Amino acid sequence: MIHAAIYRTESGTIQSFAISGHAFFADRGKDIVCAGVSAVSIGAINAVHAITGVTPIIDQGDDGFLLCSLPEDLPDGINEKVQLLLEGMVISLQTIEEEYGKHIKITFKKQEVE
Repeated sequence: MIHAAIYRTESGTIQSFAISGHAFFADRGKDIVCAGVSAVSIGAINAVHAITGVTPIIDQGDDGFLLCSLPEDLPDGINEKVQLLLEGMVISLQTIEEEYGKHIKITFKKQEVE
C-alpha cells in the first residue's frame, strides 16, 4: 500500500508531505495507481518550482519514498501560490484514494512547530 502523509502547520498550511510504499495494484510498469501517485506528486513539485521559483527540499529513497518540505519563511504572495498548487495535489491524491482505497491511504498530520 502507498502511504501519503500531508503535514500541516497549526494555521492549516501544508509544510511538507511524505509518500512511501507501493500500490501493488498491478505488475511493475503496469501499476496505474503507483503511476498516478508519482505523476501527481512529482508534477506538483515541478509546478511549485516552475511557477513560483521556490525549490522544495526533496529526499527520495528506496521503496517509493519521497519527502518534500517547503523552505521556511516564504513571502505571503509566493506561499499562497505554493499552497494552491499543493492543495491541488492533495485533491488529486484524494481522488485516487476514493477509487483505489485498497492501494493508497492518505493521512493528515499537524506539525508541532510552526
